[in-house]
Amino acid sequence: MPVLDALAAYHRTGQVPFTPPGHKQARGADPRVREVLGDAVFHSDVLATSGLDDRTSSQGVLEQAQELMADAVGADHTFFSTCGSSLSVKAAMLSVAGPHEKLVVGRDAHKSVVSGLILSGVRPIWADPQWDPELHLAHPPSAASFEAAFEEHPDARGALITSPTPYGTCADLTGVAEVCHARGKPLIVDEAWGAHLPFHPKLPKWAMDAGADVCVTSVHKMGSGLEQGSVFHLQGDLIAPEVLKERADLLGTTSPSVLLYAALDGWRRQMVEHGRHLYDKALALAAEVREGVDRIDGMHVHGRADFCAPGRAADLDPLQVIVDISALGTTGYRAADWLRERHHINLHLSDHRRISAQLTHADDENSAKTLLRALHDLAEHAPALRTDATVEVPDPEQLRLEQVLLPRDAFFGRVEQVPWEKAAGRVAAEMLTPYPPGIPVVVPGQRLTMDILRYLRTGVDAGMVVPDAADTEVKSVRVSTEE
Repeated sequence: MPVLDALAAYHRTGQVPFTPPGHKQARGADPRVREVLGDAVFHSDVLATSGLDDRTSSQGVLEQAQELMADAVGADHTFFSTCGSSLSVKAAMLSVAGPHEKLVVGRDAHKSVVSGLILSGVRPIWADPQWDPELHLAHPPSAASFEAAFEEHPDARGALITSPTPYGTCADLTGVAEVCHARGKPLIVDEAWGAHLPFHPKLPKWAMDAGADVCVTSVHKMGSGLEQGSVFHLQGDLIAPEVLKERADLLGTTSPSVLLYAALDGWRRQMVEHGRHLYDKALALAAEVREGVDRIDGMHVHGRADFCAPGRAADLDPLQVIVDISALGTTGYRAADWLRERHHINLHLSDHRRISAQLTHADDENSAKTLLRALHDLAEHAPALRTDATVEVPDPEQLRLEQVLLPRDAFFGRVEQVPWEKAAGRVAAEMLTPYPPGIPVVVPGQRLTMDILRYLRTGVDAGMVVPDAADTEVKSVRVSTEE
């Protein structure tokens, strides 16, 4: 483990820093902070150059760690990011398309992708997800959707798809990659929720095995990385590694956290040595949890029978335990708040009718029993949580909004704030994103409709959180004044 070995050598050789960080190995940190965080955090918080490595990085510590990560998963090149996959996916986008060039993008993309569109000036060509009108859920776009987008826009520079989604549903990545490569176009996969996929054969196929050119993974989500620890992988010759590195350098920090590098390095070795065994146990535990939740009155755990079929998802990550609680007569928002308050349990995501528990290789019988006890208690107290608040979820056709302006032009152009009742027909100048899971309902440059506005307003009244809106209660909306 090059990073961890270098950290050990830093302490063993008694290095004395006259560089940042200013806490100087915890000595300058407030004792009250040290009491909470512990000194080990500060001891491992060193500079990457003139600290972990020398001034010229002659030991190649980071390069070795990245090469070992690429070898572990079978990629040609791997890059570490300490700014999360939000940076990694932007770097990948900028490696494929530039200002005013087209990129085919699955419309169920995370807000970080939309942020990339705003910053870059790339013109999105939306590939529609596969909407499930009964479950009010979006599954990843099909290969046919990307085929149709390229047929209409043959000048698009490449494509981007999200798989798995926060709901654990996976796209037909092989089919989408074939559509792209038949035209000599690269495929970017935002696989933020899939860092674990290469390490067990019973998990869904991961992006590199499916033929993707760039794959972005958040090791902090499903792996053992610290928050913001992300890696992105590259294979093939459609994107030059030096271009991808250059774009990442453009966006990334010049003061990367060695703490994050160390956790990424350690997780890689953990997976290479023990990943198969750890996920044998995790998958068995997930099966027990799913069966246990499904036996609770008023709860239904979504499985492949619900999510995987023609017109829906291609596969499902069973570690994402998605629970429909609509039969309890309450919303996922209220249920999630109640579980945190009464049982100190924090759920992965919640929506108007579902809650979700994310399991990883770190879960065990104790955490599983804690979750099941809390969900049993939730079912028993459901009558007190019932609500008359109804979220007016639009039909699939009503969720499709016209892209009138480039996201960048709308976001940075002249704007005004108008009451939500008067915003229909206007062009949005902001993202409106229920969070989690962080998939924008409205992208800057799209024409607002009353159906979408009612969805957001009734959602907020029912407990939905829209943190990126200028008015987080969505009683007013920021719109463009451009003609």
